[in-house]
Amino acid sequence: MKTDHELASRLMDSALSRGAYLAEVYQRASSSLSTDVKNGEVEAASRSRTFGYGLRIIKDGRPGFSFSNDPGDAEVVVQRALDVSAYASSDDSLGLPEELDSPEVDAFDMEVDAISEARARELAVQVEEGARESDPRIKKVRKASSSFSSSQVLIMNSRGLSKGFSTTSCAASIMCVAEEGDDSQTGWGFESGRYLGEVDFRGAGTDSARRATQMLGARRVQGGRFHLLLDPSVSAEFLAVFSSMLSAESVQKGRSLLKGRVGEKVIHGALTIIDNGLLPDGPGRRPVDDEGTPAMENVLVKDGILMGYMHNTHSANKDGTVSTGNAVRGGPSGIPSVGKLNMYFHTDGATSSQDDMLSSMGGGLYVTDAMGVHTINPVSGDFSIGVSGLWYKGGHPVHAVKEAVIAGNLIDLFGLVDAIGDDLTFLGSVGSPSLLLGPVDLSA
Repeated sequence: MKTDHELASRLMDSALSRGAYLAEVYQRASSSLSTDVKNGEVEAASRSRTFGYGLRIIKDGRPGFSFSNDPGDAEVVVQRALDVSAYASSDDSLGLPEELDSPEVDAFDMEVDAISEARARELAVQVEEGARESDPRIKKVRKASSSFSSSQVLIMNSRGLSKGFSTTSCAASIMCVAEEGDDSQTGWGFESGRYLGEVDFRGAGTDSARRATQMLGARRVQGGRFHLLLDPSVSAEFLAVFSSMLSAESVQKGRSLLKGRVGEKVIHGALTIIDNGLLPDGPGRRPVDDEGTPAMENVLVKDGILMGYMHNTHSANKDGTVSTGNAVRGGPSGIPSVGKLNMYFHTDGATSSQDDMLSSMGGGLYVTDAMGVHTINPVSGDFSIGVSGLWYKGGHPVHAVKEAVIAGNLIDLFGLVDAIGDDLTFLGSVGSPSLLLGPVDLSA
């Protein structure tokens, strides 16, 4: 099923005729295909098509919302939204964006949209082969998958906004097990993109094998203060947590340690944080956000200094500013919140290869995995998390390390940057290069 302009207009007209001051319809029609393989054979496959729509209204300064997957429920959805509004609290910051010109963004791949089950299986097999053929110590593949989706989105509101766009996405993922003697270690691999050509399916398998085999023989390390080199996947996890602190919603609710710090230096001066929904090859690129506001490049932290926050229309109205094009929804069944599109560490300064950074840190830990990053407190920034990786000395790996712990504050951690890698890598909607950090307390 495709998005339906007539249905959207009918929903808005009905809501307005019943007393709504403003009305908005968000529709999404999606199709997806995923395939899991094991030993070259399909273990599971699923294909689905979905359609849904949500109606958001403002009546007498109060919000109302309802949704459905059935176009035949249109009048019921309107009434439910009105009923919800009757019991909601008044909010002077409510509003909807007006129509603005939006850029053309290349986010739809016909090859992904038309992918066949046979081709999806071939690509999932490539993921598995990438792991198994990399090293004879890869004994098991728990799950090797390929997934593909395409979506049509339509956003219309009573202020004259009408935006429609189409996107595709595809991904490779795998978890494998390496065994040597009595020791076994797991490794994961993941890649995603809008276009089929942006994803290296075999490479995701190879990466999972590398992560698994390099951890064989892992042991504990004696505690102390050492340099850490964060793998891009690890530094991206830390940035993902930091991104929630850059949300104006979080700031307004007192859930961010960055509240009231615009204009202050909050991280190392070599780091700049950008969220750019228009980023070429960015996995989350799109022409508009989930309210229809044009996507744009937002420099949130420049040379370590906090420049501002991400906004949707509601948070922007509260702060007396304009939306930054960061309205996001999980789907038609939810209202917009504030979130990232393509957030990453950017640097205009000197970068280093990972090999050079490993050589320069003397004795230290190359962190390839971190457990519990999501538990970092967004209000205080405090954390205590487990890390694992490879112990390096003189630029060479000595042994794998397990069950180490780092603790501290996220702001302080991002202030310890000694060098930045030239290997910017996206993990979903967040990207980061390798980061070499000055001495950090490491405990066993």
